[in-house]
Amino acid sequence: MTALHAKANRKQGYIFASESVSEGHPDKVCDQISDAILDAYLAQEPRSRVACECLATLDRVILSGEISSTKGIEIEVEPIVREVIRKIGYTHKDQHFDDNCEIQNYLHPQSEELNCNTGAGDQGLMFGYACNQTKSLMPVPIELAHQLLVNLAIARKSGSIPCLMPDAKSQVSFRFEGRKPRGIESLVISTHHQQLCGISFAELKEEIIQKVVYPTLAEMRNELSFDEENLKILINPLGEWCKGGPGADTGLTGRKIIVDTYGGWAQHGGGAFSGKDPTKVDRSAAYMARHIAKSVVGSGLADECLIQFSFIIGEERPESVMVETFGSGKLPDSKIGEIIEQEFDLTVMGIIEYLGLARPIYLPTASYGHFGLNMKDASWEKIKKL
Repeated sequence: MTALHAKANRKQGYIFASESVSEGHPDKVCDQISDAILDAYLAQEPRSRVACECLATLDRVILSGEISSTKGIEIEVEPIVREVIRKIGYTHKDQHFDDNCEIQNYLHPQSEELNCNTGAGDQGLMFGYACNQTKSLMPVPIELAHQLLVNLAIARKSGSIPCLMPDAKSQVSFRFEGRKPRGIESLVISTHHQQLCGISFAELKEEIIQKVVYPTLAEMRNELSFDEENLKILINPLGEWCKGGPGADTGLTGRKIIVDTYGGWAQHGGGAFSGKDPTKVDRSAAYMARHIAKSVVGSGLADECLIQFSFIIGEERPESVMVETFGSGKLPDSKIGEIIEQEFDLTVMGIIEYLGLARPIYLPTASYGHFGLNMKDASWEKIKKL
């Protein structure tokens, strides 16, 4: 591409897309099972150390990982797994995955060396981000992608749209100019459904457009003005989808890290969240970074803010703290960094105590994103005035 063409494309803007997946997506089934088990241990012993991994496949769930408790607590995990599967909506035996599936449990105690450590349990990078594109201070593509699937799940569970099954995906593409969203270009929903009975495939797609897509767009218009002139709406563009969920596609814990965060709009350090207790900085430091970034934007210090922490295993404080406001800061980024260092305890235990993370609060985070949540226990979504 020539320099002249590159300049012209910048003037015209660019398209940025984010995707989300539903609570019934195989990977999200695993995330919810892992976090439900984590919550069960934290409810009994807040100092429990949990690293719970899950695999869901044809008529089977496999659990593995490390769990330790100072009180020697042992939790019966099978009823927890079955309840999660049942609440998601996998109760149809013809789908080859339901709440009566086989459960293989290979959870075992955690290493004593890690169990007594009060610093970071591993090295790693964590990012937090906030911007003023939406009321939740989340990027609009991922916010809209999540909300489409939340509303689709409401329609499924209420029965207002027949035949729907839990597995679904969405994708939203916005046109940006600079760092600002200007118009929505395309919107895709692909949803698993039962064999159609009493309704045609064309009618099912129209029901989704009328009862999910249009109301969700109307909700988003209350937060942000955007052009819809070029909007293309696609529902199940590949056709009917009758075989879905873990019975058709194996799921794993921690495989939707971009869906869980900012839809690719902000950087990601690579660490997954679900199934990990808050001593794992992959989770707790990412939550703290979101809280700090949201506090910076919510305090009017910048229109958007990215925070990066880096931790070294065993160290109590981050090795580095980086602040980037993309030229939108009302103060220099270095000055905002100084304010952050003064206002927040960034030790591992300080983060856990400040955000109250040693509580059974994690199952609701395991679907539709960990950030931008309208959830009373999501302390990382609160704004501290700086």
